Amino acid sequence: MYRIIEKKELNSSLKSMVIEAPHVARAARPGQFVIVRIHEEGERIPLTIADFDREKGTVTIVFQEVGKSTMHLGTLREGDTIVTFAGPLGQPSEIEDYGKVICIGGGVGIAPIYPIVRALKDKGNYVISIIGVRSKELLFWEDKMRDSSDELIICTDDGSCGRKGVVTEPLKEILDSSNTISRVWAIGPAVMMKYVSALTRPYNIHTIVSLNPIMIDGTGMCGGCRVIIGDESRFVCVDGPEFNAHTVDWDNLLKRLQFYKKEERLAIDHWTHKCKLNND
Repeated sequence: MYRIIEKKELNSSLKSMVIEAPHVARAARPGQFVIVRIHEEGERIPLTIADFDREKGTVTIVFQEVGKSTMHLGTLREGDTIVTFAGPLGQPSEIEDYGKVICIGGGVGIAPIYPIVRALKDKGNYVISIIGVRSKELLFWEDKMRDSSDELIICTDDGSCGRKGVVTEPLKEILDSSNTISRVWAIGPAVMMKYVSALTRPYNIHTIVSLNPIMIDGTGMCGGCRVIIGDESRFVCVDGPEFNAHTVDWDNLLKRLQFYKKEERLAIDHWTHKCKLNND
């Protein structure tokens, strides 16, 4: 069993939890993920590692309550336990001194981009971070990102914080004004990552994205997280989750992300249903 040490509500649908998991914390590296099960019969939930503390033996996860299992996870409190916290899984980010880099986090993607930003900064890189959300109420970890970045640009769709617009707008301005950007990382909604990829391609800047398809076992056995990279099928859980953005078949990924929307809705309805037969 893995105990929840700390729980915070980051916004109306986003929560963070610090989990006591010494064996995961010891081996965790930026870019990797864990698979969580709330109970023995629970769904396997893949969540990117948002932070870790090797000395304390803790791992931080951030999740959005979008499906039945994440909604259930959100009801747990500090002191509660979960049955499975498997990891670290996947290939870690390649962290080196590249020079000047840009790291982009969109929405929930701010959480998994943070340990990458921190590691790149610690390695000696000049890090420009761009984070984007729909509105100020959805912004989180601004201070953590600022502390680990040389520059931080905040974008909101409605202009309620930072500059109004999407993350690709300041990205293009930077790329147009500088030829010293060595690499770009982007984590967030698949559509956002697709547009970042399309934007950086003409500049011939190596761009890395962290993909988030449906995942079940996390060991490459089920094939649920299959994506098309170049001309090959790859499995995000063992070959990724990070890939060269310019080789991703984005249309295929976006279609696969829609496969089980109906089933997810039915699962939520079943979980939240309350019998009214005994009501007067």
